[in-house]
Amino acid sequence: MTELVVRRLLIDLETPFERHWNGGDAFRSAYFNALSMSFPVGEQFFIDSVRTGVKSLPPERRASFEAEVQGFIGQEATHRRIHALFNGQLARLGYVNAWEPRILKRLERMKALTDPRHAVAITAATEHFTAILAQHLLEHPQALEGAPQRLTTLWFWHACEESEHRSVAFDVYRALGGNEVWRRRWMRLITFHFTTDVLRQTARNLWHDGELFHWRTWRSAASFFFGGHGLVRHAFRPWRSYFRADFHPSHQDGTLAAHWLRRHEADYNVVRSA
Repeated sequence: MTELVVRRLLIDLETPFERHWNGGDAFRSAYFNALSMSFPVGEQFFIDSVRTGVKSLPPERRASFEAEVQGFIGQEATHRRIHALFNGQLARLGYVNAWEPRILKRLERMKALTDPRHAVAITAATEHFTAILAQHLLEHPQALEGAPQRLTTLWFWHACEESEHRSVAFDVYRALGGNEVWRRRWMRLITFHFTTDVLRQTARNLWHDGELFHWRTWRSAASFFFGGHGLVRHAFRPWRSYFRADFHPSHQDGTLAAHWLRRHEADYNVVRSA
């Protein structure tokens, strides 16, 4: 089990930020904004899924997860709150979050799946997806080049905690006896929905800015996904690893996250340690 620390981030999200806050780059700003728009409702789903999953375990198994799950819930609840503040600034800039209603509709349809292992499998798949994004950001900080310090701190802090708790939902799924067929099947579905939804919301954000059809926007997008530091180039292999029979999230290196958290202790207060 990994010790999970709940942290209170010491940054100002009450002061408005520029529309193209990410180094003046319209695409990178729109993409990160789109990601943030999915987080509050997504993080709540992860919390509910893991909490319900653990409650479904026999008491003797449940106890072994208690501390780690409490840390997981604490971290995800903090992410939800911080990104709600960030999204509030986006709403003041006139952006419309069209992704969140789609998530809520899917969650409503999921109520027909009474086996809690499905929700935990979805959480495990999404957590691996976000852990890949987090690791890529830590390895390629150019994605936030030129952003205000308070916002780079927000995104790197979030990335580090995604790296820290990347194994929790996966371990709960295994403890519940979840099978490999559904584990892989949900990853395929999550990959489709996540990638299409984030691109749709990014495009909507760019349309709002009048930047969608500018050459500089598409050039930035091509570099972000396929350039030397491109997300697709570097994320495909760790994504594919999820389908291996011997996969476990802990195989992903968490060194960069641990180093960042140690170097930036002045940027947060520790609320609770698991």
